[in-house]
Amino acid sequence: MLQNIRDNSQGWIAKTIIGLIVVLMALTGFEAIFQAATHSQDAAKVNGQTISQNELSQAADMQRRQLMQQLGKDFDPALLDDKLLREEALKGLISRKLLLQGAEDAKFAFSEAALDQVILQTPEFQVDGKFSADRFDQVIRQMGYGRMQFRDMLAEEMLIGQLRTGLAGSSFVTDQQVDAFARLEKQTRDFASLTFKADPAAVKVSDEEVKAHYDQHAKEFMSPDQVVIDYVELKKSAFFDQVKVTDEELKAQYEKEIANLAEQRHAAHILIEVNDKVTNEQAKARAEEVAQRLAKGEDFAALAKEFSQDPGSANSGGDLGFAGPGVYDPAFEDALYKLQVGQVSAPVRSEFGYHLIKLLGVQAPEVPSFASLKDKLTRDLKIPLVEQRYVDASKQLQDAAYEASDLAQPAQDLNLKVHTSAAFGREGGEGITANRAVVQAAFSEEVLDEGANSTAIELDPETTVVLRVKEHRKPEQLPLEAVAKNIREHLAKEKATAELKAKADKLIAGLRDGSVSAGSVHEGQGWKAYEAVTRGEDGIDPIELQALFRLAKPQAKDKPVYGSVVLRDGSLVVLQLKGVNEGATATDEEKQQIRRYLASRAGQQDFAAYRKQLEAKADITRY
Repeated sequence: MLQNIRDNSQGWIAKTIIGLIVVLMALTGFEAIFQAATHSQDAAKVNGQTISQNELSQAADMQRRQLMQQLGKDFDPALLDDKLLREEALKGLISRKLLLQGAEDAKFAFSEAALDQVILQTPEFQVDGKFSADRFDQVIRQMGYGRMQFRDMLAEEMLIGQLRTGLAGSSFVTDQQVDAFARLEKQTRDFASLTFKADPAAVKVSDEEVKAHYDQHAKEFMSPDQVVIDYVELKKSAFFDQVKVTDEELKAQYEKEIANLAEQRHAAHILIEVNDKVTNEQAKARAEEVAQRLAKGEDFAALAKEFSQDPGSANSGGDLGFAGPGVYDPAFEDALYKLQVGQVSAPVRSEFGYHLIKLLGVQAPEVPSFASLKDKLTRDLKIPLVEQRYVDASKQLQDAAYEASDLAQPAQDLNLKVHTSAAFGREGGEGITANRAVVQAAFSEEVLDEGANSTAIELDPETTVVLRVKEHRKPEQLPLEAVAKNIREHLAKEKATAELKAKADKLIAGLRDGSVSAGSVHEGQGWKAYEAVTRGEDGIDPIELQALFRLAKPQAKDKPVYGSVVLRDGSLVVLQLKGVNEGATATDEEKQQIRRYLASRAGQQDFAAYRKQLEAKADITRY
């Protein structure tokens, strides 16, 4: 048979077919290789726009951090499925890309000035109510952004926000919808309940059951993915002792410091305005008349209250308080500094009109001694020198870490110590390992998988670190002994609740068919009656209230409706719904609140539908 194939393959038809196969394989093979190389750094493409693998990794890491914050420190991060996290993160990035494209197509835009105002007015970036550049850098660094990255992200959020507001803000509801919702919201219910407490301690769980649960849920009992890192830390403060300043430099700086101190002058004035109704000549004449009255001995403060047109000082006798140079109009200031205490100037022209100025007092500046300022002067002189040394050392550390195969040589070059951290996972640890930039670097492919030193990481404006992974503790199956207690407690609670549920189902069946009296006592438990209970009734578990208001309305007064619900602690409540009552009529204010709520909800639904429409029409490729 093999010979037959060999013989037939020598014919021209066979050779043609084989040639076509070879060409097709070459073409498709080359295309596959080309695509793999072209898209190796791409996660997806949305209508021709790329989402990179780096963007996906950042989004998945942020999603992981948010989940860890919500679930608490005691949650085992190994239970999080990395594949599922990346899938959800990619969905979010695709949705975000579609919304940005939709915003651009709809011609939404905003100015750079508007973006600046958002940043300046964000409370998280402020110190004592004012924008702080240092605080801004610190906050965005903790989020894993540089300045331009954060601006780009914020710009995208503002575009999406405009689109969302445009769609959601156009929704409305009818009066009939408001009235119907108000009736439901105001509705009250009469019911009775029986509560049975679960008793897990009375339930026996065998070793076989524990082992079976352990085997069936093996992935849930894994140790977390952890690393131990070595790191070197460069502190700006370490350079202060290395920088020296001379006494001559300190004294020169002291002279500059006290030269900026100026005496404060306590002024009062009477202003006669020049405006559309009062000409320059008229104002000047009025000022000269007041000056003549002052010369005759009349009280300055009294005349200021009568004639001054400065609303800020007239009622206080023209008093302007103490001020130093550079505060007043140049002509005003020149006249003020020529006066003696108690002296009044001739009329002085400013852009506002004519002033009569009186010097009420002079406050000489308090000149601190050289000794009291020496520490401050020393620090002021050292700061620029230290800053330059720190910048140079940071660059040297970056270069040395890139060239070295470990941290020993960079540490020796810069006289630094190599520190070792405690083991920590992807959710971070304590101290330096609580910093998100450190965690991201430690678990990056370059550092974790390839064993390279990290780039220089700026923890804050005063600290730079470089790290490498010393030990990678991969997830391992936890032994049964380590988790048996938790499994046993979990199964006992499940069993106890299941027993209660079976008992409750039997009780409810008897109540419905009449074989059990509706008012009878069950296992020592009597029915607890409630009347006119609202949806937000205090003193009743919200889970119980939700179950109560989901029950159908009784068809007759003597035909109560029954149901049951399991609470968070494992206990079970049997519900007996006796009646449904129409609530009080909603006030106009309440109806307005309902209208806003319903419109907002409808707007959210419209926006969700718009997102689905964008996705349905989009050309999306996942790699």
